[in-house]
Amino acid sequence: MEARIPKIYTYADYLQLPQDARVELIDGVIYDMSPVPSRVHQEIVIELATLIKNYLKSSNKPCKVYTAPFDVVFVEEGHDEKQAINVVQPDISIICDKKKLTEKGCLGAPEMIIEVVSEYNPSHDYVRKLNLYNQYKVKEYWIVNPNNQTILVYRLKDTEGYLPPELYTFNDKVKVGIFEDLIIDFAQIKEVL
Repeated sequence: MEARIPKIYTYADYLQLPQDARVELIDGVIYDMSPVPSRVHQEIVIELATLIKNYLKSSNKPCKVYTAPFDVVFVEEGHDEKQAINVVQPDISIICDKKKLTEKGCLGAPEMIIEVVSEYNPSHDYVRKLNLYNQYKVKEYWIVNPNNQTILVYRLKDTEGYLPPELYTFNDKVKVGIFEDLIIDFAQIKEVL
């Protein structure tokens, strides 16, 4: 009996999918994204993205903030982007190197990614994406969990990878490490939920 070798999907394959397909590609495997996000999920994403966008504008930072759907394509050094086997749609991406921006999204690691945990597949954010973002050196990764009202903050330490996570609650103020003076007060976000 012949062993079947599973297909490794690439960004080229991903681009051939129907436009309404809600999937991500991690290590060449296609993962369905959660069904339509909850109202609370959307509130958190909108509040965080608005706070970050207002900060970027008022402080004249050269960075941009994007919300899903927005493709982030991680490319191995020396490879063509069409051969990339990792394409995700983070809830929030902050990109400061405008050379990484394409018509379809971001080619390379954003400076910061925020994922708001879905009740349907929490391991996707806590395990798969954590490992992926660490591998591709995303400087800062936040996992916001509306169910238990916690925030895990991972910060990159040079080439060593992520430091142990810092744990916060929706009662805390959390400093955004990639900027010198941005602090997000989750108690204010909690009020609008």
